[in-house]
Amino acid sequence: MKIDVLLGLQWGDEGKGKAVDVLTPKYNVVARFQGGPNAGHSLEFNKIKHILHTIPSGIFHANSMNIIGNGVVLDPVIFASEIESLRKLGVNPTQNLKISKKAHLIMPSHRELDAASEAAKGKSKIGSTLKGIGPTYMDKTGRNGIRVGDILRPDFIERYNQLKNKHKDVLKQYDYKSNIEQHEAVWFESLKTLKEFDIIDSEYLINSYIKDDKKILAEGAQGTLLDIDFGSYPFVTSSSTICAGACIGLGISPQTIGKVFGIVKAYCTRVGSGPFPTELEDETGQKLRDIGHEYGSTTGRPRRCGWLDLVALKYAVMLNGVNEIILTKADVLDSFSKLKIATAYKVNGEITDQIPFDIDTKIEPVYHEIEGWNKPITGCRKPDDLPEGLISYIKFIEQEVGVPVSIVSVGPERDATVFRNL
Repeated sequence: MKIDVLLGLQWGDEGKGKAVDVLTPKYNVVARFQGGPNAGHSLEFNKIKHILHTIPSGIFHANSMNIIGNGVVLDPVIFASEIESLRKLGVNPTQNLKISKKAHLIMPSHRELDAASEAAKGKSKIGSTLKGIGPTYMDKTGRNGIRVGDILRPDFIERYNQLKNKHKDVLKQYDYKSNIEQHEAVWFESLKTLKEFDIIDSEYLINSYIKDDKKILAEGAQGTLLDIDFGSYPFVTSSSTICAGACIGLGISPQTIGKVFGIVKAYCTRVGSGPFPTELEDETGQKLRDIGHEYGSTTGRPRRCGWLDLVALKYAVMLNGVNEIILTKADVLDSFSKLKIATAYKVNGEITDQIPFDIDTKIEPVYHEIEGWNKPITGCRKPDDLPEGLISYIKFIEQEVGVPVSIVSVGPERDATVFRNL
């Protein structure tokens, strides 16, 4: 059985949480393959909003196993808080959640390093969530990291202190006051929650599931345009957010990859610094932000908003080998009489359909204008319910990108979903 992959095709915040939640009943296993608590996957059902940071978005389906893969970085404090929230809702996550021994742990000193590094950048700040993600991945690639499986070792405290002291030496280079020890008590206490779960060799388990013909969905975090290699570097995250990242983040062969679902917001948003060609720094942008409630589910920061960018979308589709597109937040555009879609860039006076290497290059989007539908679509449940204007919008995307839009999200609730081609 092949593993299907679901990931974001923009700068994150595309609605991956809801999409995974909606698709989970079709799968036996949901596995997160990268990122950490900088993710904020939002799900809404029974008129309650749930935000998951580390835990896979299939956790609310008791019949589906959820796995935190080796490519994830995990903060035990945030993890314990998520578990407590789930239990208050009557969910028993110990029954359907397992954690890879090889996932790396975010230590209190990683968060201090993140804050100190970002503060030192001044105006060139990347826009880090200050969750310690970057420094943790740096320790991983620098072969210094502490992994989840290490908490079961008799010399864990020694290993922890050794890395903490290295971090303290680095922090001395910054003009930044830190107090790592004040955060340690709650951090070590949270390890008790972590130990309640099966800490496993996830690569063996996932590959055994494949042999047993289990249906598996790999869940990505952030978005393609934040990929460490192919995003708008250096304004990117610290992991591989593209489809190939599922292989190294779960320990699976490329030939096991099946269908690739790409999540696309009906417009574009971005949190933090970095290039954003279609950004609208005007009333239209603010209208998108207000209607779409575009504020980070992890940081609370207002998101930058703009029109849909097909140059960037085609790039993401190419990198990931996307088979189907899931279009989200289409309802946010209900009251716009005219919509714009960027189909090309004008760079140094020349028209191009490629993203330039130099992020400082001035990019002027070339827009195609399309009529809006000017009616609420939240009540739509069948393809025939969708207004002609939205169907035209979807068909234009499909024609330009060459990938079908199979699912349309018309509202935040779980059932506010239209299945078109499944």
